Amino acid sequence: MNITRIIDREQRFGANNYSPLPVAISRAQGVWVEDCDGKRYLDMMSAYSAVSHGHAHPRIVAAAIAQLQKVSVVSRAFHSETLGHFLEALCEIAGFEAALPMNSGAEAVETAIKAARRWGYRVKGIARDKARIVTATDNFHGRTTTIVGFSTEPQYKDGFGPFSDGFDTATFGDIDSFRAAIGPDTCAVLIEPIQGEAGIRVPPQGFLRQLRELCDATNTLLILDEIQSGLGRTGKTFAFEHEGIRPDGLIVGKALGGGILPVSAFIADHALMDLFDAGSHGSTFGGNPLAAAVGLEALRVLEDEQLAQNSAELGAYLQQRLREMAVPFVRHIRGRGLWVGIELDRPARPYCEALMALGVLAKETHETVLRIAPPLCISREELDWGLERIQQVLLG
Repeated sequence: MNITRIIDREQRFGANNYSPLPVAISRAQGVWVEDCDGKRYLDMMSAYSAVSHGHAHPRIVAAAIAQLQKVSVVSRAFHSETLGHFLEALCEIAGFEAALPMNSGAEAVETAIKAARRWGYRVKGIARDKARIVTATDNFHGRTTTIVGFSTEPQYKDGFGPFSDGFDTATFGDIDSFRAAIGPDTCAVLIEPIQGEAGIRVPPQGFLRQLRELCDATNTLLILDEIQSGLGRTGKTFAFEHEGIRPDGLIVGKALGGGILPVSAFIADHALMDLFDAGSHGSTFGGNPLAAAVGLEALRVLEDEQLAQNSAELGAYLQQRLREMAVPFVRHIRGRGLWVGIELDRPARPYCEALMALGVLAKETHETVLRIAPPLCISREELDWGLERIQQVLLG
């Protein structure tokens, strides 16, 4: 079908809540996607880390098909054959005792908020309905009304109030700001170890370690949102490993679905997780047999193919190559692993469109940041192919 007609139909019958590049993808394999006219593109987006394993990974697709032919959804009203295996593998790779599966990342964040508040009342002894959670400036944790209510981005909030109380804001990367924000009714700090939507913002070295120490000193939970940064994206299985710390709660999603379907989870030890009792929280689709089978295989592929190691090695190479380009209007190059933000002194959208014309798909964030985040299975040769075109666009 003609790409113009495809886009026109989507615009006529869909909401205008996205501003995508004018390309319509019809097929994908590994790090390559193909539009309806048969033109190939190198995927430098990975669907915001949801396709970290690459498109249509044969092992993950096979696991999905095998499970589809048996049973896909039963709800948590019953046990299923696959869920326990998935939860065990997830807890093992994350280093925690229990996991609560959900679907979207936002649902997992909402789960973490519930867990933190219940811990605040039942363990820390905060007065009923007085618990507070400290979040960071420029955060992005999802799109529910609770979550956008504690965002500092006006666009995410405009016209969607009133918002829930119970959240305080501290400056990302500034430990003194967090120290000032935490009070006797604070039950948790909720933060991304690296801020993805804000432009791949990496905090100062040692910040997460200081934050861990501050939470310990104030009897406050440290909950990390690793929906985008987790499962190999930063060159380690989880971004918090770069600082040698361990949070009290961990939120994962995106890559957990293996590029096949939405899978997310909140992970913690039993001391926190067991505060949930029957009927206190749930999801019809959360932890369904199909999601569990796909998630389990995604975790196995991550380890078997050493995707985190590939991200670390090629991520360092990617940043080195980008810096060597010495583009005059590039303000900053930052990131970890195969997750890099190129901050320009001008709008990044025209450069994304120019890259698209050359067969590379990337997307801007916060207007001036060009985000580069290919699937973690990318080869050095494929990365070089993309870098040549990035250099051509940035240097003319």
